Amino acid sequence: MQTPDRDRLEIIDDAVVRVGDDGLIMSVGIEPGAPVDLDLGTSGILMPGLVDTHIHAPQWPQVGTGLDLPLEDWLFQYTLPLEARYSDHRWAAEVWDDLVPSLLASGTTTAVYYSSIDLQASSLLARACADHGQRAFVGRVAMDHPEGAPEWYRDAGAADSVRLSHESITQIQAIGSSLVRPLITPRFAPSCTDAALEGLAELATATGVRIQTHCSESDWEHGYAFDRFGVSDTVALERFGLVRSGTVLAHCGHVDDDDLTIMSRRGAGVAHCPLSNAYFGDAVFPAKRALNAGVTVGLGSDLAGGFGTDLLGQCGAAVTSSRMLMSGVDPATARANRGVADSSIDAVTAFWMATRGGATMLDIPVGLLEPGRSFDAIVVDVNPATRRLDSSLRWWPEVDSPERLFEKIVRTAASTDIERVWVAGRQVKGTLTD
Repeated sequence: MQTPDRDRLEIIDDAVVRVGDDGLIMSVGIEPGAPVDLDLGTSGILMPGLVDTHIHAPQWPQVGTGLDLPLEDWLFQYTLPLEARYSDHRWAAEVWDDLVPSLLASGTTTAVYYSSIDLQASSLLARACADHGQRAFVGRVAMDHPEGAPEWYRDAGAADSVRLSHESITQIQAIGSSLVRPLITPRFAPSCTDAALEGLAELATATGVRIQTHCSESDWEHGYAFDRFGVSDTVALERFGLVRSGTVLAHCGHVDDDDLTIMSRRGAGVAHCPLSNAYFGDAVFPAKRALNAGVTVGLGSDLAGGFGTDLLGQCGAAVTSSRMLMSGVDPATARANRGVADSSIDAVTAFWMATRGGATMLDIPVGLLEPGRSFDAIVVDVNPATRRLDSSLRWWPEVDSPERLFEKIVRTAASTDIERVWVAGRQVKGTLTD
């Protein structure tokens, strides 16, 4: 089961997928009677691996806490003090070696990470991804603004932000893993000076390394851009040279049509984080409107603003939030004026964002099981004979069509239902000998 397009589900029964020694898919097709190395039977559903386009790796220990606070308070009371701990590299290594396998177990074969400001901790995160076999983009966080970052957790100045970011790129590339790449990561405008934003854009031009940052996440951040720059976050970031092909802009719940036009024209994409937006975004990201405007949209968990590793759960949250955007939430408002028409998406579009959309935004050959792409894949077990009490996923062959089963997987599957995971042809979860 896979989604080649955002409005198309493809189901191939009894397909044989042949994978080369290089981890690339050689063929996908129906070959009756063909010998196979691994037979998934009638209850193993093969799907593309999941692409999580927005994760704050240092926030893993705080998942599920402080979500009653506004974003700015949550950052300064919970998040930044925790991130400062990663100058303790033993602590960093312990967290990374717990986080990366946890994400893989949930089917996240590609992860886009914000690390901390610490150079070595960021390299250790990249090393953990390589060691555990996860495809990953890792960015050392740059933040130097004296009013937007505490003295005890910021770069010494713009020159340091650029220099340390450059050193991080060099260190991550030196690991020599084909799976792991660096990212240039200005945290967001409130924590970076103009000089840092300009310098990091110049670094991206010089190195060819892609950029990630936050954009119009909340009323606070969106309003901050207008107060400081006199324009929207998108426009300001574009003027600094940070909105370009391959840029990953997280959240974007407050963007307007002009912002979306800029993203589309520049080739930047959005990491849509529906669950986190419900707590900190003050708005619902208009996913369908963005897609219709030509913006590539991926899905993000936003650990720890999103409180789980389960990207399939984010698919469900994306559908739910789009329905709430379309129908509106305030019954005191007249029904005709309450929502935003034509805003809802379905499970097919949500899964496309979690696979093909993220892959397209990152320009990596995953997200679809077809010849020439990497075999990054998951197997979801739907065997009626082994129903798990710790999951609500149920397949009733008497009544469930393949399309209904797909919806159930996207909305209800838990990590316990994901039996096997491969990245670049290497099995990283499940029984290794069959």
